[in-house]
Amino acid sequence: MQQDRDLPKAYEPGQVEDRVYEFWFKKGYFTPRIDRGRKPFTVIMPPPNVTGELHLGHALPATIEDIMVRWHRMKGEVTLWLPGFDHAGIATQVVIERQLAAEGLTKHSLGREKFEQKAWEWARRCQETFMKQHGKLGASCDWTRERFTLDDGPSRAVATTFVRLYHKGLIYQGERITNWCPRCQTALSDLETEHREVAGHLYYINYPVVGQPDHITVATTRPETMFGDTAVAVNPHDQRFTRLIGKQVAIPVIARPIPVIADEAVDSAFGTGALKVTPAHDPVDFEMAQRRNLPAVNILNADGTLNGEAGPYQGFDRFACRRDLLARLEREGLLPKTIAHMQSVGHCARCDTIVEPWATRQWFVRTQPLAQPAIDAVKDGRITIIPEQFTKVYLHWMENIRDWCISRQLWWGHRIPVWYCGDCSQLTVTVAPPPVCGHCGSSRLRQDPDVLDTWFSSALWTHSTLGWPDETEDLSYFYPTTVMETGYDILFFWVARMIMMGIENTGDVPFRWVYLHGLLRDEKGEKMSKVKGNVINPLAAIEDYGADALRFAITTGNAPGNDVQVSSQKLEAARNFANKLWNAARFVIRSLPPQLVDTRLQPVLPVEDRWILSRLDRLAVKTDQLLRDFRFGEAEMQVHDFLWGEFCDWYVELAKIRLREGSQPSPAPVLAQTLEISLRLAHPFMPFVTEEIWQTLSGHLRWDGARPDSIMIAPYPGGRGCIDDGAEEEMALVIEIIRSIRNARAESKVEASRWIAAQVYARDRSAVEAHRGAIEALARVQPLTVMDRRREGQNPEGSAVLVLRDAEVVLPMMIDPDAERRRLEGERQALGARTADLRARLAREAFVSKAPPAVVEKERHRLREAEDRLHKIEERLAQLP
Repeated sequence: MQQDRDLPKAYEPGQVEDRVYEFWFKKGYFTPRIDRGRKPFTVIMPPPNVTGELHLGHALPATIEDIMVRWHRMKGEVTLWLPGFDHAGIATQVVIERQLAAEGLTKHSLGREKFEQKAWEWARRCQETFMKQHGKLGASCDWTRERFTLDDGPSRAVATTFVRLYHKGLIYQGERITNWCPRCQTALSDLETEHREVAGHLYYINYPVVGQPDHITVATTRPETMFGDTAVAVNPHDQRFTRLIGKQVAIPVIARPIPVIADEAVDSAFGTGALKVTPAHDPVDFEMAQRRNLPAVNILNADGTLNGEAGPYQGFDRFACRRDLLARLEREGLLPKTIAHMQSVGHCARCDTIVEPWATRQWFVRTQPLAQPAIDAVKDGRITIIPEQFTKVYLHWMENIRDWCISRQLWWGHRIPVWYCGDCSQLTVTVAPPPVCGHCGSSRLRQDPDVLDTWFSSALWTHSTLGWPDETEDLSYFYPTTVMETGYDILFFWVARMIMMGIENTGDVPFRWVYLHGLLRDEKGEKMSKVKGNVINPLAAIEDYGADALRFAITTGNAPGNDVQVSSQKLEAARNFANKLWNAARFVIRSLPPQLVDTRLQPVLPVEDRWILSRLDRLAVKTDQLLRDFRFGEAEMQVHDFLWGEFCDWYVELAKIRLREGSQPSPAPVLAQTLEISLRLAHPFMPFVTEEIWQTLSGHLRWDGARPDSIMIAPYPGGRGCIDDGAEEEMALVIEIIRSIRNARAESKVEASRWIAAQVYARDRSAVEAHRGAIEALARVQPLTVMDRRREGQNPEGSAVLVLRDAEVVLPMMIDPDAERRRLEGERQALGARTADLRARLAREAFVSKAPPAVVEKERHRLREAEDRLHKIEERLAQLP
């Protein structure tokens, strides 16, 4: 990458980011090379659905994963971040069908083959778009290993898994109640169905007793399903219905007779106490029908219209039927009552259509045998879930897991590898299409028309992407992977199933850690949606603020599992940080001598140099530990606070004074050294601006060995043994003095250009005296008088007294005594509350006995400091006129 001797005046992300990303890509930094002597760090990207463009929900995990892989790559580890894309069966099919509808077509008019061809074309376009958009974000994933769930390799893994599970008896075909989407015309799993409370009604309907002038009243929220009733059930202990048990009642309108039966499962307190039993359209009724050997009568067509079982309502839409039926029942006196009733109604997670429970013949995975090893893997610590609170959620769901419906009545996806024989009716289940029936040898075979649930192929993602079922070099080296980073909202959809299938197929866990991020919300904490108009387009944000600013805004300060609030204000603040870093770097580079700068640690340095290097050392140690603990947002904030506060606001300003005065030793080497190490610390979070600055800065430095070609392959900093407690304590005092004077000037509205007198009374008078020039220049004070802490007499009337931890500052400028009293009383109130909190904490036996001794002692030290400062403020209040 070409190096310039200086940086442009302003940072322009649009002129930097594409060029820098292309440089990384061409250098091959994203593609790891297998090294059997080193343990790899592996992340498999959660595959985005090929349903459109990148949105903020993709940008968040991509940024978090990129932070991880850049950090591990800089630590010298063989690092693989494998990208890929998901065919997203039902979601993509909905998109394609909408496109066809806009052209006046349907999938049926197009035909399956052409429909699949159109879906493939769409998927390829989405893949290309996603690759470019991830590049815009700075994602350093290995594009040479990119995978798609419908590629040949992953598809063979899917078929292999199905066949193995089938022959082990863990996949079976059966008739069960599933959630049916009339819009998508497919079965859905429970996890693909969103239940929400809806205001509905409870309808009371009279069923006449056959041959008698009597009736039984049932209550239902779905009156149209009565055409599928095969019994009315009552509790055997409910004396209201004893006379009717064993008799026949007639379904209104169609007059089909059904029996009244007794069953202990009936809740006598709900509705009328009499339950209409509709086995084909209710899961509870289905189970009762299985126990009582009742028939199941389906009343629905796949599109949600009623079939011939509904008599005169054949062909009616289900809701149109309900309206017409209720009116008819009321006319005939069979609808004695209707009451308002809140009910939980299932909706298709993809198209939001109200689903119908429907007994259909589907393929299922018997999950219990697969779940137990996955439970054990988390319990015994082979897999750790972060944050820990989701471990209990995971275990509860896994311990109560139900069989998984995996067949979908769609055209887009992995065809089920089952062939039906036209002669012997037997099933042949093989990975490759069989030439003949495996039972009778007939060639009259028909493949199952259904496809597998998208989550079935996604469950294999960690090993199918590495070549399984083949014993590939990638699989043997990179599996098990290291971290699975994803949203907590798909812990069951995906993570749990990956663990089950990973262990089943490979005998080992698919990953060691599960990192769960939260959901993205706007500044008010509301979920982002196009309907609300609060969605932030990541590409537009990158264009306006830069990729580093977007990455920083959506990750900084955030903790695992917590939802993330994003706003234009956060984006602006992140852009300001990038600009602040750029301007500071520009100053540093322009301050360097023409010869190469030696940044090796020197034995003797001024206090401020030792201070910034000590603070930098603490930062490097702290940041590395936070990254190890998966606390990326906190690590990012630590780097931000150091660069913005300690480096830019203090050390650079202190260095400017020395540079103007030409004092020796020059601060230039420490400026360069601190900036260079800080850039490496910040690189995983803000890769573009750090690379651009580093390329210029590094050309001014003398390197012990070969200079790395890029910051992304330079070593991540660690501690260098530079901690200097004395320098930190001395500079903390100097900074507190300057800051307190600045604050007092601002409160008193003293002009920035005006010089004021100041008196400093400090325990360590020599330390303050050594920094006289800095205090005078940065606080705009002259004359400055420095004395020891002991002083006698009253302060001049109208002077401001600033009570600090280890010093007092007297500003003999005219002030309003009443305003000064209010200020000091405010400080006294805040300090009083703080000391009360510290005393209460130290009075708790649980804290004193269980907290580490160092923590307890630190709290006691804070209490002593607060009490000392409070005493000084009270003294000053007593001195005011």
